[in-house]
Amino acid sequence: MKNKIALILTLTMMVSATLTGCGGNSAATEINSIELKIGVSTGEDDPRNIAAQSFANEIKKETNGRITAVVYPAGQLGGDAEMISAISTKSKKIDMVISDASNFFGYEPMMGISAQPFLFSDFDMAWKFMDSDIEAEAEKSLSKSNMHVLAHYCNGFRCVTNSVKMINSPEDMKGLIIRTPENPVIMETMTSLGANPQALSFSELYPALRNGTYDGQENPIPVIYNNKLYEVQKYLSVTNHIYSGMCFVISEDIYKRLSNGDREIIEKAAQNSAELDRNLNREQTESLLSELEKQGIIVTEPELAPFKDATKRVLERNKNTYGALYDKLNDWLEKNGN
Repeated sequence: MKNKIALILTLTMMVSATLTGCGGNSAATEINSIELKIGVSTGEDDPRNIAAQSFANEIKKETNGRITAVVYPAGQLGGDAEMISAISTKSKKIDMVISDASNFFGYEPMMGISAQPFLFSDFDMAWKFMDSDIEAEAEKSLSKSNMHVLAHYCNGFRCVTNSVKMINSPEDMKGLIIRTPENPVIMETMTSLGANPQALSFSELYPALRNGTYDGQENPIPVIYNNKLYEVQKYLSVTNHIYSGMCFVISEDIYKRLSNGDREIIEKAAQNSAELDRNLNREQTESLLSELEKQGIIVTEPELAPFKDATKRVLERNKNTYGALYDKLNDWLEKNGN
């Protein structure tokens, strides 16, 4: 009988150990060594690339080289849609991506809420929203697609450039073929302004503008300057039609593998790099407009009321997509001065 009891106890302990080892409630252990691949669609001089490199430097230092990161700028790992898809499908070619929040629309439709036209009057207001509970609620379900948002970068306020004519009103945009990212909110905004939006990966944009396949494009001032779009465009209209908030995303699978201590290091480094990115964007938005003029770009600053009126229907059309967040957004805007 004693032998039988001993045997039962031994088997029970073995089963318990097996279940614990299979995941159970055990905490992730510290990783000995890992290299993270970060994808960025814009060039090396863009603020998001500079900030991502700062993130890589910080995590290497804080983990004594156990965790490192390599930043791949200029679409080396693919366009935004391709990189986001690679994380979602758990491809090993990329571990992290920095992309416009609304580019995640295909994985969670509510992610387009921050990219509605003319929501925010300035950077501080936009940043406050991106760090709000409303944005956090929109991002919740991204974990189902293997994505975890670490921080919110800034891409600035989007403006229209083209090689055909000055744009001073929505009427001037009628019929212009405008490149946009694969982003339904931005495309619908351009359509509302009378343009003909056509999606294209950012890495293909410069040659497409040079060859005249597209009349123009829309991007924030730092992106236009740092990627030398002034070489293939003639006119810039400061429309500020959409604020382009960005998500710094890591693969949920990798995030779960990290120990609590390593998660804290990565989250802190992501927040620090986001602050750097935001400051660079504000500074460059203010300083680079005159530099674009020096490069031969003709800059116009149109009255924005007609542009706002033309795009009011975009948010209205999408209110069912956002559900309860639509009302929360309107309450938030009332309280925060828009």
